[in-house]
Amino acid sequence: MKIAVIGPIHPFVGGISHYNTELCKSLSTNHELVVISYKRRYPMFLYPGKNQIDKKCSRKSEISNVEYILDTVNPITWIKAVSRIKKENPNLLIFHWVTPFMTPMFVTVFFLLKKLTRIQILAICHNVLPHERTSLDVFLTKLVFRNVDYFIVHSRKDFTNLKKIVTRPTRRVLFPLYHMFKVSNISKNHAKEIINLTKNDKVILFFGYIREYKGLIYLIQAMPKVLIRIPTAKLLVVGEFWDNKERYLAEIENLNIKNAVILIDKYVHNDQVELYFSAADVVVLPYISATQSAVVQTAYYFNKPVITTRVGGLPDIVTDKKTGLIVEPKDSEMLAEAISEYLEQTIGKKMGRIIHRTKWKFSWERLVKTIEKLGENNESRDDYS
Repeated sequence: MKIAVIGPIHPFVGGISHYNTELCKSLSTNHELVVISYKRRYPMFLYPGKNQIDKKCSRKSEISNVEYILDTVNPITWIKAVSRIKKENPNLLIFHWVTPFMTPMFVTVFFLLKKLTRIQILAICHNVLPHERTSLDVFLTKLVFRNVDYFIVHSRKDFTNLKKIVTRPTRRVLFPLYHMFKVSNISKNHAKEIINLTKNDKVILFFGYIREYKGLIYLIQAMPKVLIRIPTAKLLVVGEFWDNKERYLAEIENLNIKNAVILIDKYVHNDQVELYFSAADVVVLPYISATQSAVVQTAYYFNKPVITTRVGGLPDIVTDKKTGLIVEPKDSEMLAEAISEYLEQTIGKKMGRIIHRTKWKFSWERLVKTIEKLGENNESRDDYS
């Protein structure tokens, strides 16, 4: 099958770029690919981060036939992308749905492709609706989805949200593991030493962009109670702030836990991810809302258990008391209890072994097979497995 893919790819930063790169690698094994990526995803005044391009990562893209054409605010590039796809005449077009900001581009591209070709269009929905919503989001999403033939989601929450918008075939596939991170098998103690921690420190890792919906403030508020029971506990926050940083610093100061919190306010390049996960005893996602999170899959890649909240699709991928612990959102006391219980007991190694044994559930091959069935067999039924 000949497949066109629209999405960010190396050297763009972030989870969608990582996901698309891994997806294209897996698809290219048995299919001919045409990959249309971006020259620019967002104007800088709309982008809350510092950089959209990972200039320091030494790992080169392993995807051939990538064309960096699209600019989300330049309609001329949309027409160029349509022309390129039409010329290649693929059977299937895959795109990644994340934000209604891209509605004008996708509406134009898909309308023209449907008029000019017989291509089938498949949406991989990372968020059917955005975390921070506006009154227009459902309307804008419907505009894009009316020209989409098939959908893949990764969580029960997104499955439910999508079925309120469209009735077309939808498949749910567990979010796959990322494999692009450098692995040198650094020891936990050596990793701690590099980060200026001691080998006796119990490291609680919060990883990824800091946004309000990720609930970091509740993890900070849980730390005083954790420290009463685990005096050597350290909260390691690694990621670029997309929220008001001063708010978090003030809370740390007010709680008098400055010596127990390490803030690393930067985007972490793929070559450096292993360091922080190797140092961690547990990874914590205190999210207020979520569909899924690539941080869980990254933790699993490094065999690290996860403590998270009962929101969105997170309980789909974290099995309570087996691969991690699940608590209610916005409850710092319950979160503190779970973290303390985890660090006091010896359940981490057992959970790590379970994660190692069950990684096959999060394979890219399962996702590719689902895409093949939709693209080749034109399946008309939903699959909520």
